[in-house]
Amino acid sequence: MSEQEERPIRVLLVDDDALVCQGLELILSSAPDIEVVGSVDDGDRAVPAVQQHFPDVVLLDVRMQRLDGIAATGALRALANPPKVIVLTTFDADDVVMRAIGAGASGFLLKTAAATEIIDAIRNVAGGAGALSPQSIRQVFQQVQASNDQDRQRARAALATLTDRELAVVRLLVKGLSNPEIARELYLGEATVKTHLTAAQQKLGATNRVQAAVEATRGGLG
Repeated sequence: MSEQEERPIRVLLVDDDALVCQGLELILSSAPDIEVVGSVDDGDRAVPAVQQHFPDVVLLDVRMQRLDGIAATGALRALANPPKVIVLTTFDADDVVMRAIGAGASGFLLKTAAATEIIDAIRNVAGGAGALSPQSIRQVFQQVQASNDQDRQRARAALATLTDRELAVVRLLVKGLSNPEIARELYLGEATVKTHLTAAQQKLGATNRVQAAVEATRGGLG
């Protein structure tokens, strides 16, 4: 195994509750492939902390005093080399998941998630996949079902611009397959899958695979 492959997943914590940060650090310390490189207490400190610590994944609270997690997610994703973002929350409001996804989050979990769920989410997101809690998946599905006709037509028009291969990749993405699984299913290399997925995301107006899956579902795929 190369040195690059052995490098732990660098994680930054952003939460104004010191006890939550301590609890997350304790949970993540049990995973040998994950390293907490820092923590800050509000969303307005997330960008400077990322520029200092270069994390792969940021775990971000939604509700903070100066800059909330949704706005902070947007600021992080606007960086030149943005980290992946997983939004954590203690409350289960209907529109928070969609706003987090719209801001560019790759994952969304409740703080009540099991330790193994949080660790798996970090690994999945760092590896290029998404991570949604079962509750979040239900909310996303409900929100997509409630989309207006204009949004559905826009999504269908975007889907129509995909090539056959891009459409095949996105169809499996909607089913929840990872890039390696898509590659095996379509007899493609992982690099080729990433190329098709990147092109499909651009055409769908998505910045990550979760957004792409939501738009594809809204357009009737899956």
